[in-house]
Amino acid sequence: MKKSADAGKRQEPRPGGRTRASGLSIMSGGRLIGPRLQSMQREPFEERSRLASTRLAEAAGQAGLLDVAYGYADSPFGPLLVAVTPRGLARVAYPERDEEETLERLAVEISPRILESGSATGQIRRELEEYFEGRRKVFSIGVDLSAVRGFGREVLRQTARIPFGSVATYRDMATRAGSPRATRAAGNALGANPIPIVVPCHRVVRTGGGLGGYTGGVERKVALLELEGVELPGRA
Repeated sequence: MKKSADAGKRQEPRPGGRTRASGLSIMSGGRLIGPRLQSMQREPFEERSRLASTRLAEAAGQAGLLDVAYGYADSPFGPLLVAVTPRGLARVAYPERDEEETLERLAVEISPRILESGSATGQIRRELEEYFEGRRKVFSIGVDLSAVRGFGREVLRQTARIPFGSVATYRDMATRAGSPRATRAAGNALGANPIPIVVPCHRVVRTGGGLGGYTGGVERKVALLELEGVELPGRA
């Protein structure tokens, strides 16, 4: 049987394709590029993309075209989505919250002019890092509660005044907000708190001594109170 003239020869790469012998991709210029080199080439592009996004956000802010800037803060619970406006911090969302839904709500409740910006969210990211490391007891960043209406806003304003390491009851918060009998409404406002941790709804507990609920889950409520040195019943 006559052997093909090409038998035993290494297949030549085809422009834009792959060779079975090497499994390497081909650039338009004919150079072989392996997966590792492809990854290395993507990195500068991704870095340029991040820089471009930062510059765009800064330019939009300087031009008065950026109303909401968002970013991500590290935490023991995973990355927290944080959003700020010229008034202050407007949102802190736990990792399980749907990012797209959170941004859509910000667009409806505050403004659709939203961009990701590391520089604009730098202060709150630093302050949260210091808080979780035990180096900060008071947040200096202002808060923007414009998305909250009526009695609920007043409940959250009063909640923001609860000192580090202290707790108050739902009844306390209803009273401080001006409606002593509106305990249930106060609880609903705290459950819908858009700025947990910074507006410390984790410091509000039941009158009888129970923990009560929490927007981020009871386990996180316990973790935050223990971080602040609060002695919890049955956990001393």
